Amino acid sequence: MTALELAAEIRQKKVSVTQTADKCVSRAEQNEYNAYVPASVDREKVLENAAQIQSQIDAGEVKSPLAGVPVALKDNISAIGTAMTCCSKMLEGYVPVFNATVVDKLGSAGLLIVGKTNMDEFGIGCMGETSVYGAVRNPHDAARTAGGSSGGSAAAVAVGDVPLALGSDTGGSVRLPAAFCGVTAIKPTYGAVSRHGLSALASSLDQIGVIGGNVDDCAALLSVISGGDEFDATCTLAQPFEFTAQACEGLKIGIPTDYLDIADDDVKAAVLNAAETYKSAGATVEEFVMPYAKYAVPTYYILSCAEVSSNFAKFDGLKFGYRSPNANTLNDVYFMSRSEGFGEQVKRRIMFGSFVLSAEFYDTYFRQALKVRSLIRDSYKALFKQYDVVLTPTAPTVAPRLGESTDGVNHSDVFTVAPSLAGLPAITLPCGSGEGGMPVGLQLVGDTFADNALINAARLFQSRTAFHGKGAVS
Repeated sequence: MTALELAAEIRQKKVSVTQTADKCVSRAEQNEYNAYVPASVDREKVLENAAQIQSQIDAGEVKSPLAGVPVALKDNISAIGTAMTCCSKMLEGYVPVFNATVVDKLGSAGLLIVGKTNMDEFGIGCMGETSVYGAVRNPHDAARTAGGSSGGSAAAVAVGDVPLALGSDTGGSVRLPAAFCGVTAIKPTYGAVSRHGLSALASSLDQIGVIGGNVDDCAALLSVISGGDEFDATCTLAQPFEFTAQACEGLKIGIPTDYLDIADDDVKAAVLNAAETYKSAGATVEEFVMPYAKYAVPTYYILSCAEVSSNFAKFDGLKFGYRSPNANTLNDVYFMSRSEGFGEQVKRRIMFGSFVLSAEFYDTYFRQALKVRSLIRDSYKALFKQYDVVLTPTAPTVAPRLGESTDGVNHSDVFTVAPSLAGLPAITLPCGSGEGGMPVGLQLVGDTFADNALINAARLFQSRTAFHGKGAVS
């Protein structure tokens, strides 16, 4: 069943929330692909919450289309009483005292949180291999990466532990793992979902996203968590999304040929086949060259690392989290706690970010990157005067084998960072298979707050193909 079908079964009393929860917890406890943070799945607590949600549904207090559906939560999203480590030694033992806004919204809609999912440390990485708990493995091939940084959320949905999961996306962190694991994910327009309670990586880029078996399930979850929030001034969408099915007559799609040129042959073939599917549905598909494409990745890394350097200054060994037991002076506390508490990739990003923010190099790198970001944003505005959506591969390859990306940077995010820089909504959905039978992801990018039109375009493709999954619980 899909998540929406499961919720309907629960409303019709064909299955109970407790029965569903018991199945999901049993699967999560096995943690076959290291998708969950160890000890984050509390059977007793989950079943207790399931019984409470069931009573609310029976009493007619919760009427959400997803009431009773289990959901997994990325380990950088705050939930009262549940450890939030961001999969880093630095936050070892940290338990939040407040809920993220999205967690409160999940609770109000009657969704059941099963556990916290594994991720790259603090969201830094695109392979799911930098977690202090070890790498997330791909359910399609355990020798390959599940992608990152939301690899645990994507793997949990792909393997069938839960029908839905939340992740966060800075430069592709819900889209890449969803593509590698063969599921669907949506990164909404920046400002559509509150970031209150999300551990900040790069504040001008971070956005909570959704992962599910198909676009309808993802859209239903996005409608639950979207909308304004008094605790987040960057959340500018006043009311939650109300997604409505609409015909895609006259749909105009643009495909950047320079993106296809750097994709592997199997990925390129799958994406071009998807374009043919759209043509057969009556859409117009045109090719173009993406403006400023070669500057997107360096611009992204300069800006994101600068924000990492600033945001991570609070992790100093004094306020909370890890403090080195060998520190004897204040300088020791700062130096040793950060040296021992952060992993290698986090330290690299902090140092590079501090470098580009330094007085000597601020104008040379950071200020120039801000200018290029504006150019990228303006280029998309011009594109959406010609096209309704832009169609690209989600990644240039299928999921790499574990350990292939030794330095943590392999540019798998070459197609995903530009929409993030521009704050645009983007969807990834499976569109075929490539090397070793691994899933290939198709990315659709839409205009600012045109999330509904984007979802309808994705639904058109999924309605004509059989690549998407059916969800988790059966």
